[in-house]
Amino acid sequence: MTALVVSFIGILGLAIGSFLNVVAYRVPAGETLLRESRCPACDAPIRWWQNVPVLSWLALRGRCASCRSDIPFRYPLVELATGVAFALVALWWLNAPDAMPAITATPLAARLAVLAAYLWFAASGVVLVVIDLEIRRLPHAITGTALGVCAGLLTLACALGADGQALLRAGVGAAGLFAFYGLLRAIRPDGMGGGDVRLAAVCGLMLGWIGWMPLVVGAFAAFALGGVFGVALLLRGRAGRRSAIAFGPWIVAGAWVGVVAGDALGRSYLALAGVG
Repeated sequence: MTALVVSFIGILGLAIGSFLNVVAYRVPAGETLLRESRCPACDAPIRWWQNVPVLSWLALRGRCASCRSDIPFRYPLVELATGVAFALVALWWLNAPDAMPAITATPLAARLAVLAAYLWFAASGVVLVVIDLEIRRLPHAITGTALGVCAGLLTLACALGADGQALLRAGVGAAGLFAFYGLLRAIRPDGMGGGDVRLAAVCGLMLGWIGWMPLVVGAFAAFALGGVFGVALLLRGRAGRRSAIAFGPWIVAGAWVGVVAGDALGRSYLALAGVG
């Protein structure tokens, strides 16, 4: 049953990944998401069989069926990354330890609402990483929607029987990281964008739902991972001390470190420090 559920949600992720490519291209450009997909080079419509995640790109050898212009490798990569992310979220959700009652000790309907929230969080993270790496932006249309939808789904989970304390903790996490990143932006406006602040609120929401330890670890991990990346760029001569880097990917990566391993990492740190 586990393999069946994980496989189904992974395949769903592949399909969602195809749509995320559309979102990553059109939202920053201010274009509607409702029109049919067309080749950006020749404007030929993309048929359904040319839009099967990953497989169509392989079958077409990375070229448009009409004009033979290159289809960027980013397209199948995003589809595959989303499929893998969805499968891993499903696996985590199915195998969450009993020490995580916000995930496990709830009726099935509530657990499904929680799963939907984290899948939306995963999809939002993928598309925001792509956009931030390409144009150094984190559009409010995506971060704001993610915050609203995830908060709504977690609230629904509580209405269906999940622990209300988890929702309160999630709200504190969202407000806390929003305030912290907002303060960093106020101190150094050129080092932190408004999109980073809004994304931090989304991550705080999802980390806080799980627990205080994941929230703290996830917040710290973003800066740790981003710092390591920055130092690596400096050592390789690919950046200067004041070079700007896209921080959104590290906020997302840090959040998932907190979600998946925050509790274990936090407890290990406290044990090493001789606390608790």
